[in-house]
Amino acid sequence: MTSITPSPYTEAQVSAWLRGLLTIAWADGQFDQQEQELLAQITSEQLVTNTNIPSLEQPISPEELATTFGKDATMAENFMRTATMVALADGIYSTTEADVLHQFCEALGVKAEALEALRLTLYDREKSQSSHPTHELIQTPGMSPHPHSDVLQPVRTWLDGMEMHDPRVARFVCKMIPSQCPFERDVKLFGHKIVHIPPLCKINPLYEQLVGLRFRALSYLADVKGEDISEYC
Repeated sequence: MTSITPSPYTEAQVSAWLRGLLTIAWADGQFDQQEQELLAQITSEQLVTNTNIPSLEQPISPEELATTFGKDATMAENFMRTATMVALADGIYSTTEADVLHQFCEALGVKAEALEALRLTLYDREKSQSSHPTHELIQTPGMSPHPHSDVLQPVRTWLDGMEMHDPRVARFVCKMIPSQCPFERDVKLFGHKIVHIPPLCKINPLYEQLVGLRFRALSYLADVKGEDISEYC
């Protein structure tokens, strides 16, 4: 039986939250039309029928996001955690994704010092393409100029602090993060290969955090909301 515990978020806040995640997902242009349609479908399924679904296809500005969230610091930080997860989902942390995350942080007033560590792992696509015609990755999250230091430990701790408070966000997380390590694939844009991605679990040093977030989302849906989670397993 589904729990009747009310969500602490309004429809407008959830809509803004999911639009923000889509803005991050599409920031570096790596999603083809099929993947964009899938993400839009996942997002729209979490909202009630009277929500303006077409608006989900439009990127949300940092100012609009901040206005919709209001002064809820916990909501803002949890949003930034999920946004960071989306940015790292394919194992590549690009300069465009970092810029959008920074703008969101500034607008929301979130002081996420852990994100500064991620700047040491940035993948600059333009520099890579100019010096590596094959478009292969030259840097992955976790690569550090100091090989014996774990520059991402603050990020891991910060991401592990994410809690679930809304079933729509939890469902999005369960569908966005695969239940198993995905197979390798080529990412193409306009029919041209952009990058080759090995199996996610092999290149993403934050994969355990992604899996942990998915587990917490599943537990929240099953234990708190009383939902059947079989479709996500």
